[in-house]
Amino acid sequence: MAIISIIRLDFRLIHGQVITRWIKQTEANKILIIDDSLSKDEFLSSVYTMAAPPNIEVIINGVDEASEKWNSNAYGNSKLFVLFKDVDSAYRAFEKGFPFKELQIGGLGAAPGRKVVFGPITMDNKDFNSLKIMHDKGVHVYLHQVPNDPSMEFEKIIEKNLFNIE
Repeated sequence: MAIISIIRLDFRLIHGQVITRWIKQTEANKILIIDDSLSKDEFLSSVYTMAAPPNIEVIINGVDEASEKWNSNAYGNSKLFVLFKDVDSAYRAFEKGFPFKELQIGGLGAAPGRKVVFGPITMDNKDFNSLKIMHDKGVHVYLHQVPNDPSMEFEKIIEKNLFNIE
């Protein structure tokens, strides 16, 4: 059975910090990107595959496929670095039984209607409520951009009372 070394939510997916720091720290030997649209885009998939170090295999699956593969042990004995681009995809995978013990939020991007919650990390009301459900069901949700920087627990965002709880 595969081991999940980390599940990270970062709209940039594979980028310099992921490659140079998080891969080394987690000792993962495969990157699993779970994203419906990227799994159907051969060109962009190849770009992300080329961005990974040569010794790291990149697997790109949609939410349904990743959940099915996990449940059938299709990822083998690998040590996975799991990446999601957005909260919605992570939440849908969680609902389908993908095993979340922890969820690290590294970056969600900026857009109208989003609020800064920690450094450059932003979220909107929908993101907050999906993450709160995961948190309330026992997932350790925290915000952490790079290994050497401090992290922040999701509870601190709840305490800030920035969002409407649905």
